[in-house]
Amino acid sequence: MPIKAERVEGKEIPVTAGERPATVPEPSQKHLSAADLQVYLKDMRYPAGKEDLISHAREHNASADVIAALERFSKRNYQSADDVSEEFGRVW
Repeated sequence: MPIKAERVEGKEIPVTAGERPATVPEPSQKHLSAADLQVYLKDMRYPAGKEDLISHAREHNASADVIAALERFSKRNYQSADDVSEEFGRVW
């Protein structure tokens, strides 16, 4: 039995304590692409290590999904944006 309602996108959604409203999607990387990733790595200087990529993305206000994808990368030096896109395809 719902014990409260939360307003989501202008609508009240009944929820039970501790639940998320059904209309709020869980964070997901499903729709993240290599092109999305490159937006936050614009002007990145290569070669760059995994931590360099993560720092640069954070400095450019990357979403949690972008950071999570980068955290799955192998700890090595990446030589170019193409190298990063290839690694993205491998880990995602």
